[in-house]
This record gives sequence, C-alpha cells and structure tokens, in this order.
Amino acid sequence: MTQQATHSARAHITLPEPTQYARVMGIGAYRPDRVVTNDEICEHIDSTDEWIRQRSGIATRRFAAPEQTVIDLSEPAALDAMAMAGVGPDQIDVVLLATVTHPYQTPAAAPMLADRLGIPAPAAFDLSAACAGYCYGIGLANDMVRSGSARHILVVGVEKLSDFTDPRDRGSAFIFGDGAGAAVVGPSDFPGIGPTTWGSDGKDWDKIAQREPWTDLREAMESPGRADGIHWPSIGMQGQAVFRWAVYSMAPVARKTLEASGVTPEQLSAFVPHQANLRITDSMVKELNLPAHVQVARDIVDTGNTSAASVPLAMSRMLSEDPSLSGGLALQLGFGAGLAYAAQVVVLP
Repeated sequence: MTQQATHSARAHITLPEPTQYARVMGIGAYRPDRVVTNDEICEHIDSTDEWIRQRSGIATRRFAAPEQTVIDLSEPAALDAMAMAGVGPDQIDVVLLATVTHPYQTPAAAPMLADRLGIPAPAAFDLSAACAGYCYGIGLANDMVRSGSARHILVVGVEKLSDFTDPRDRGSAFIFGDGAGAAVVGPSDFPGIGPTTWGSDGKDWDKIAQREPWTDLREAMESPGRADGIHWPSIGMQGQAVFRWAVYSMAPVARKTLEASGVTPEQLSAFVPHQANLRITDSMVKELNLPAHVQVARDIVDTGNTSAASVPLAMSRMLSEDPSLSGGLALQLGFGAGLAYAAQVVVLP
C-alpha cells in the first residue's frame, strides 16, 4: 500500500459546524453599595477634591465591602447579562473572566463563578489583560462562536482594586474603584461584533504595574527582623507617561478598528473607551473627530477606573439611561497595563 493510500485510509478529524456571525446578546453590571468621595480619599493623601476632579474627572468611586470577593461582584452582573440575553445557566458553554484582582494564583475565579451560577461543566478560565481584559474577552468569545467551538459565552470583567491600592499613594489612590460588568456572546444572523484590533507594547510594562511580586512578600515574612517592613503589593502608575500613550497611541487603534469594520464615525451611536481618565476620553474624542450625535461614555465621574470592568459598566449604564441606543453601533476600546489594548465595533444589545 502506498503512503498516499495509507493516509487516505486513516480517520479524519470532524470539525464543528462554524457559525457565520456572533453578537453581544445581553449585558449586565454591578456597582458596590459604598460610595467613596474625593474628600475621603484626601484623608490619606495631600490633595483636594478640586485637584482630583481637574486631573481625572473623578468625583466618586465605589468600594466593595471587605468580605466581598470578585466572585461576589461578578454574580449579579452575570445574572443580569444572562437575563437580558434570555440564556439560562445550562446554555452557557464557556465562562471567561477578565480580572487582575482575584487574590489567588489558583484556582481561577471563573470556575468558582460558574459553580455559583449553576452552570454545568463549562470551559472556565481567567484572563489577565488588565484594563483591556474585557475587550480581549469579547474578541475571544466572537472567535469561539464563529469557529463553532462554543455557542454561548459569558464574558465578565471584574475588579476589586481597593484591595490592591495604596491609600497613601498620591499618584494612584484616587483613581481606582471596584465593580463588575458582564456580557453574553452568542450566535447571530447578522454581524454583531466586528474584527478585533489588539496588541501590546511590552517594553513599557513598568508604566502600570504591581510594585512588588508575591515572592518578595514571602521572603520578607520568612526573614527574621523584616516582618515589620512588609508592604502589601499595590498597583502603581506613571500617570503622565500613561496619559501620553493613551491619547496618542489609542486614537490610531480606534481608527484602525473602524476601518476594519467598514464603519465611519458618522455611523456610530456610541463610543465606549476604557474609563481611565476623563481628560484622556475627551482628547480621544477630539483626535477621532467624532460627530456631536455620538454618545460618549463618561462613567468614570462616579465609578472611577475599574480596569477590566470599565467598558461593560459604562456600556450598561448608557443602555440603561438611553434604551434607544439598542441596535446602534458602538466602538469599544480597552487599554492599560501591559501595555495592552483591544477594540471592537459592536451592535449594542
């Protein structure tokens, strides 16, 4: 028997039937009850409410209760997204949870959330891409549905940044907040999610980073005489460098995303950038020359920077305040530590 004949006699791999399109079917959000004002933040840093508002646009942010976990925050957001999508727990094939504040290396938070929600035996994993995490998740979910490897994916962006913020760091203490946003991505008979533009700039990883690795904490605890000097690893940021990168590097990413989707700025209903800084958002709007009718998410004013939760929280609020946006096109863009970024044009659920 020839090699060709032998090859043809072998069994062939059967692939799942691909789906042509995917869309965001539902979205949900959860904000913790505790509202933290700038005046409260200024009890620990040399600053003022006026300075914080001028520099970041932030008036208040939400902090979770000490006993709340990222799983506790994710659950109500996920339930809202599933209810809006009309999808039950037994229909979810994958749980993808984007976070950098789950305080365990293992197990991941996603399987624990799936169990809490009663989702039977899904693929479940965490994604660490910081502020770009949710948009990375939507890109992955879109590809999973279109390839046929999954039908319904629950994508969650959640952070409890209050656990990793140094309240005495004047450069970052006022920025971060807690919250969760979620979306259900599933099959569609029309293009509901455009191509993802994503990437990273790893040479500038130190611009936003956890200051010390966990191994330093262990070493300090085990070394005699060093325990009194232990500092909990917190997240630090070089504000001016990040500002310049976001303003001048992310506008081209946004334009590339629109072009890849065949969408013009005039056709957008909404722009939902990562809620990093109100000045960054306003600068990007000018760089993109967005028409006046395009609604721009400014959720940061009373939610703060919630990293992976930022985009879905902002989008959920926009839809809640103006349901007429449903069915319109939104450009969503996440960017942050890594320095990582991802963007898509999506049809609003």
